[in-house]
Amino acid sequence: MAAAQSGQADGAPPTSGFGPSNPFYAPSPLPFQAPPFDRIHDSDYEPAIEAGIAEQLREITAIANNPEPPTFENTLVAMEKSGQLLRRVTQVFFAITQANTDPTLQKIQDAVTPKLAAQQDAIYLNDRLFARVQKIYQERATLHLDPESLRLVEVDYRQFVKAGAKLSDADKAKLRTLNEEEAVLSNTFTNKLLAGTKAAALHTQDQTSLAGLSAAQMASATLSAQGRGESGWLIPLQNTTQQPDLAYLSNRRTRMQLFQDSWTRTERGDANDTRATIARLAQVRAQKAALLGYPNYAAWALQDQMAKTPEAALKFLSALVGPATAKAASEQKQIQALIDQQAAAQAGGQAGGMESGSFQVRPWDWNFYSEQVRKAQYDVDEAELKPYFELNRVLQDGVFYAAHQLYGITFQRRTDIPVYQPDVMVYEVFDADKKPLALMYFDYFKRDNKAGGAWMDNFVGQSRLLGTLPVIYNVANFTKPAPGQPALLSFSDVTTMFHEFGHGLNGMFADTEYPSLSGTNTPRDFVEFPSQFNEHWASDPQVFRHYALNYKTGAPMPQELADRMRKAAKFDQGYLVTEALAASELDMQWHLLPAGAPLQNVDEFERQALTRTHLYLEAVPPRYRSSYFLHIWANGYAAGYYAYAWTQMLDDDAFQWFQDHGGLTRANGDRFRRMVLSRGNTEDLETMYTRWLGAQPSVEPMLKDLGLVENTP
Repeated sequence: MAAAQSGQADGAPPTSGFGPSNPFYAPSPLPFQAPPFDRIHDSDYEPAIEAGIAEQLREITAIANNPEPPTFENTLVAMEKSGQLLRRVTQVFFAITQANTDPTLQKIQDAVTPKLAAQQDAIYLNDRLFARVQKIYQERATLHLDPESLRLVEVDYRQFVKAGAKLSDADKAKLRTLNEEEAVLSNTFTNKLLAGTKAAALHTQDQTSLAGLSAAQMASATLSAQGRGESGWLIPLQNTTQQPDLAYLSNRRTRMQLFQDSWTRTERGDANDTRATIARLAQVRAQKAALLGYPNYAAWALQDQMAKTPEAALKFLSALVGPATAKAASEQKQIQALIDQQAAAQAGGQAGGMESGSFQVRPWDWNFYSEQVRKAQYDVDEAELKPYFELNRVLQDGVFYAAHQLYGITFQRRTDIPVYQPDVMVYEVFDADKKPLALMYFDYFKRDNKAGGAWMDNFVGQSRLLGTLPVIYNVANFTKPAPGQPALLSFSDVTTMFHEFGHGLNGMFADTEYPSLSGTNTPRDFVEFPSQFNEHWASDPQVFRHYALNYKTGAPMPQELADRMRKAAKFDQGYLVTEALAASELDMQWHLLPAGAPLQNVDEFERQALTRTHLYLEAVPPRYRSSYFLHIWANGYAAGYYAYAWTQMLDDDAFQWFQDHGGLTRANGDRFRRMVLSRGNTEDLETMYTRWLGAQPSVEPMLKDLGLVENTP
């Protein structure tokens, strides 16, 4: 049975208070303890969260005040067992507020956010509790713990110290205030961004202004307008600066308008303007870092990451700037030459481009003309490719097929599991021995009440200690087709499906004792490694042949077209890497601010930061502008967006290992699962990676994969 929008059950009255009638009161009776979305009302969340906070604080107080001497079992294991009600409700609540929110849920989020921040401080700033954790840490060498338990001791101790456990009482009080303000500001940013992105959609009554869009794209734009009760055509914004339709719109004025709508979505001086929010948020984080003894937030944040220091991350990023911007400049010359050529042809009365006269390429022109250059050089047209990438076939015959070949797992659609929105699909995952392994949800289509981008997370995490198996979801923002039409994807969308499923594999293969070390509970500059590694299988010849079939005829993509597509994939990599590096540097520069820095003028800071890092390029804007950079202001990637480039180094090196050892085989997959995907954060991540690889990671495969070095095959 499908639940209604926003987790509201059809026809059932809302519950009040917290008791046995609340669906979060006890573990769900559904398979894998899946959320009972057919019973969950918006009104259920807040009382369950408040009850969960109170319950965990009672549990933590009992642990801290235990008169028995501290032991691993009565302290750290007891902490792992605490907070099960709170975990049960918040894992669902924050999933829905990201994927299917509404005004009621946003009000609840505003109310509970500071309470949850205070609850975390009540745990990590508890003197008695920390004294117990510290004593266990100091005696860890004599406790004869297994490796995973020893890792838990070390991780927990570092987490307490990082959270401020060693501060004086006066400084702890200051930290609590800063933590609460940071949480409220992050939540405010999220709500402003969602509203601003919705309001900034391009709406037109003039069909000719959308020249270049296909019939399917026009139908989708009509559907989007109708969804808001409007006539005409509407193009909702994606989370990134550049918008997919810019590759097709032949009217330059429309392209400019769509780009500007994206660029200024939260910089319009209205209630959705985020600039004051993020300026204060950056300041709060810098002040918090200083209180904790660090020169800036980045230094505090990176201490438990693979990079360890902002200097190491910046050195890595800086090494990529030169090759990336040089490649982007070369691509820009090709685009400009095409623009000039078309203008000359038009002036001579010959058939030419759609624009009037020549002009310098601007950001809103790049995708439109780069697509033409790609077509001219490689004879590849995105519209020619899309019929071979139908969403359900990509999922079943591509994503699932690769996973089966590598790991032996199989998938069965479940229509009896309630969902929070009718488009959501649920699959049960079975291991190679046919034992149930996980439950997985797929929510692929864009909605106005869904955050931008794509992500993976858990409704239920894996833990042998708690006896739970993983319940995982993948969310994306693909354009929903008109009724009766297939969902045809770009190859970039296909790659996104493989990427998020890679996170899913990391979650579903989790095989750890302790929930806090399980699955994707790893540093930011490691967590993207399994997902980016899984992207490679999208273009693996064996996998590609299995899913790249014409949705009308079932015929495979012709080999010569597939070859052209692979060659064309290297084109525009300079642009794509540069826009991502610009976003990474923006993130790092914001979080290198010292505590004494004044509130920043956001636009001026952004300009200076990009100029200073040699990434202020007129035609190549950052992938995310500061004012709509959800990753760093609300999604846990503060001072960590560099992780995407860092882990690409790891994943390209890993894929090279697979190629050197036979490629898509069960032996390779099982070894990778056993040594990496199942291990979570149970050991030092660099040690884990190098033990599996048999060597230190090298950047060379990454440079080759991106086409940033000469003579790339």
